[in-house]
Amino acid sequence: MTVQAALGTVSQLWRYPASSLAGERLDAISVSIESIEGDRMFGLVDATDNEIARPDRDVKWHKVPRIRTRLSADRKLEVAVPDGDWLAAPGSESDRAVSDYLGFKASIRPFGQENAPPTYAGPLTAARYRKAPIHLLTTASLARLKALHPEGVPDPRRFRPNVVVDMDPVEGSFPETEWIGRKLAVGDLLLTVSEPCRRCGFTIIAQDGFDNDPGILRNLVRHNAHNLGVYCTVDRPARIEMGAPMRFV
Repeated sequence: MTVQAALGTVSQLWRYPASSLAGERLDAISVSIESIEGDRMFGLVDATDNEIARPDRDVKWHKVPRIRTRLSADRKLEVAVPDGDWLAAPGSESDRAVSDYLGFKASIRPFGQENAPPTYAGPLTAARYRKAPIHLLTTASLARLKALHPEGVPDPRRFRPNVVVDMDPVEGSFPETEWIGRKLAVGDLLLTVSEPCRRCGFTIIAQDGFDNDPGILRNLVRHNAHNLGVYCTVDRPARIEMGAPMRFV
């Protein structure tokens, strides 16, 4: 196995304990063959009809990405609505806070019993799609989007990556979109780039620090076939930390 010169270094690491809610930025993540430890264990549903949150499709969910999430040291979910305290979830108190914030009855539920706390006996829900183990995004692609849409804010939070790699811009290119089928080493983690990440309406929604912006998605549709970043499968699990180099293998 030949390891080449570093393409860049890891500048951000994220996991998303609850799908569609704000992610948790970390200094290190542990990656297994199937997923990141603690990633997408819970979902948010409309408690009246069990519809799972779809911020990309329905305006009633547009405030959801402002709800913060984190996992405690013993892997218990905590959530906080804007200007609110951290609350244990799932639970009646956290559901009440989220419902009051959204303006309708909502509930946080585990994705299957395997993700539920030991004492939890409430309803479950199911993920609406099978997640890829790793979603990787480079600052070079963010710089390309900024060049195409100078008035926009291509904040990584719009795109919900797990790994952001800081690398030099490549003029006229979203570079990782061209890496499909290639193998990457990120620190000790070995990945295969499996497919481009096709973008949806979630990318245009306002969050803390940036406004609603249809131009974000419009430019990705026009210039990169809807895509930004890539999904990767895991060939060799590992723990990776901030500053880890990324190389082609």
